[in-house]
Amino acid sequence: MAVWHPIKHYKTIHHHKMLVMHYCFRCGLYRQGLLHDLSKLSPVEFLAGAKYWQGNCSPNNAQRKAEGYSAAWLHHKGRNKHHLEYWIDYSPTGPYALAGMRMPERYVAEMVCDRIAASRNYMGEKYTDASAWEYYARSKDHYVMHPDSRAQLETALSILRDEGEDACFAYVRTRLLGKAK
Repeated sequence: MAVWHPIKHYKTIHHHKMLVMHYCFRCGLYRQGLLHDLSKLSPVEFLAGAKYWQGNCSPNNAQRKAEGYSAAWLHHKGRNKHHLEYWIDYSPTGPYALAGMRMPERYVAEMVCDRIAASRNYMGEKYTDASAWEYYARSKDHYVMHPDSRAQLETALSILRDEGEDACFAYVRTRLLGKAK
């Protein structure tokens, strides 16, 4: 029998959301920062998260392992445009093959913020500026992603890894979003 952790799960969600909001605000994405991941409070996502909460990784992985799939993740990725999986569709040029569609830059920027926040949230004191890149690199060859969106994400995460947060957010603001400092 699973032990439920609704308060711990809520605190994890809240901490993540506050980090993403902080990073989105640094990029000038105020609306996205405020609205980020609200679907995590829906019953299908929140209840699974409380049931499978572990504190050091996504409860979606535990739900997937226990039930064979994650209903919470399927719900979440279908409602949050900052996830690359939201942008997978049948290729308009291929014979019914799945392909990554080009993501609008504001969602690539939010994805960068989300990946940094998730790494900070789950790694705690072990977090470094290389953490988000290292997590991405472990699975990048399996992602179905548009080449342009992939290049933008990889550029931002490699700048974070090599030059730090200030340089990463300068790239996101100026090059990705076209905003002045």
